[in-house]
Amino acid sequence: MVTMENKIRRLLKEGKPLVNTRIWSPWGTTAEAAAASGSFDYLEFLAEYVPYNLRELEDLVRACENQGVGSMLKVDFQNRGYVAQKAAAMGFQAILFTDHQNAEQVKETMTLITPETPAYNGRFGYPNGRWLGYNPEPSQMEYVDMNASLVKAFMVEKKSAVDDIEAICKVPGVDMIQFGPSDYCMSIGCNSAEHREEWRAAERHCIEVAIANGVRPRVELYRPEDAEYYKELGVKDFCIGDEFDILKDYWANVGGAMRKSAMEMDKS
Repeated sequence: MVTMENKIRRLLKEGKPLVNTRIWSPWGTTAEAAAASGSFDYLEFLAEYVPYNLRELEDLVRACENQGVGSMLKVDFQNRGYVAQKAAAMGFQAILFTDHQNAEQVKETMTLITPETPAYNGRFGYPNGRWLGYNPEPSQMEYVDMNASLVKAFMVEKKSAVDDIEAICKVPGVDMIQFGPSDYCMSIGCNSAEHREEWRAAERHCIEVAIANGVRPRVELYRPEDAEYYKELGVKDFCIGDEFDILKDYWANVGGAMRKSAMEMDKS
């Protein structure tokens, strides 16, 4: 029987730092190219924004497995149960849940993606998943063990969630949290650019509470040098940019240089 190691879970248990990037494209080759760079421990796929279909998600997981990197799926709140269950059966190693407002909603989500067994008081049954290559026909209890390795991460992006961060971090099974400044600022009626100190204080509070409760905080960055501030706070999990940033930078800088070179021909 083939059993895929959950790389993200292993690195978390070992206390290692993790680096990932975000992928929008449903094309598996894009994911494989990012994974083959050797820069990332896992890739985060943005199902909150991108209308992936199930076949595309399977291909994205395969692309990650081919290159030996982990996979995380960021899911929308409204259909989180269905999408997360399908993702777990496909072989995604982590799920990032969005828009939860309090610990009670987090508990409900944990129930949706936890198997229904005497040991686990969940609602998730034995799934029809991607067995070939991933795990051909595991027994029911083998599947329960596989599901237990799934990394569960939660966005903390509403004022109500920040206010309830202590309780959220105490929910059994929560592995990671991530503060979301844009949604947080909208929830308190301000723009993030104009209230940086306010949201940074809320973010710092969430990070400190998470670490105190044995939960790993993760952050999104656009420049590696920005990690220094978070490293001093004890953060070990960093998401750096996404493919749109890379494309925009390339088109603006390399494309701009090419255009400048070509325009010099008009001067001759």
